[in-house]
Amino acid sequence: METNRRWLAVAMIAPIAWGSTYFVTREWLPDAPVWGAAIRALPAGLVLLALVRRLPRGSWWWKSAVLGTLNVGAFFVLVYAAAQLLPTSIASTIMATSSVAIAVAAWAILRERPGILRLLGALVGIGGVALMLLGTATSVDPRGVIASIAAMAMSSVGFILAKRWNGEVGILPSTAWQLVFGGLALIPFAIIVEGPPPVVDGAGLAAYGYLTLVATALANVAWFAALKHLPAGTVGLIGLLNPVTGVLLGVLVAGEILEGRQLAGLALVLLGIAAPLLFDGLLAHRRRSRAAAPGQPASVGSGSAEAASEADPDPDPSILSSRRGVFQSTSASQRSPSPQPSSTSS
Repeated sequence: METNRRWLAVAMIAPIAWGSTYFVTREWLPDAPVWGAAIRALPAGLVLLALVRRLPRGSWWWKSAVLGTLNVGAFFVLVYAAAQLLPTSIASTIMATSSVAIAVAAWAILRERPGILRLLGALVGIGGVALMLLGTATSVDPRGVIASIAAMAMSSVGFILAKRWNGEVGILPSTAWQLVFGGLALIPFAIIVEGPPPVVDGAGLAAYGYLTLVATALANVAWFAALKHLPAGTVGLIGLLNPVTGVLLGVLVAGEILEGRQLAGLALVLLGIAAPLLFDGLLAHRRRSRAAAPGQPASVGSGSAEAASEADPDPDPSILSSRRGVFQSTSASQRSPSPQPSSTSS
């Protein structure tokens, strides 16, 4: 359970960093979102590439291109299109549904069943985001809705494919390669749509540095590391901290005032995130207490695999299978009678 808490804290780094990009971009960067995405992604990938000093090999050339397209290149282009066609509140609310989409994608691709409580928590959180962001007077362009849904769906599938493939090469190389591929794919689109790169002052350079190193390189590594060690539904649920961070920074730094409706939405988001995680922790604690209760020693057989899995309420199926194999073989060896010494006739 302590290990899970550490990875939950790691998972929070990404949505909090991503949520801060709204404030940083609005305050210090020019209105050039596609160039901004390219300037974030490509340098971040190159920094990570300098750390790992490895190039893709074999199938990882096309896997890096696929992940770079889904998680970076096409994703940012679609987000840009949605921002041009929809109010930010509606686009952000649609993107918040990724907390459910990630769990569904993990179920379809990895056969990782989503927990009912996490799905309910995600739905509560999405309702909170809608209450927090949506206003009364909005005009909705169907093309913007389609772009937002496509961006959300593509990134959700991209995250789960990364979870499936990252074990082959490691988190750092995979993240570096997809950021480089995605950043390179964005440059031609940025030139076509926005012209030459924007000119920024010292504050703008510092802002780009923060977005590159913290909100992109560090955040993506933390996100994919959390996906490796936690169920996808849990990580997707924590992703709801993204819009919460954007709203809270507006209040704490920019002096914005929240209305009662927005405060209620904020409370719903936090409830949707916290309640399933707390319930999982309490359930795991109860199971461990029962297993350690006096007079109920844990058996060495296959039941011990279940006991070992109770410390992690959502164990990786392959890990649980290996546990069972070890415990069952141990049990079989203890049940088989020891060979008796043969008596020799005189």
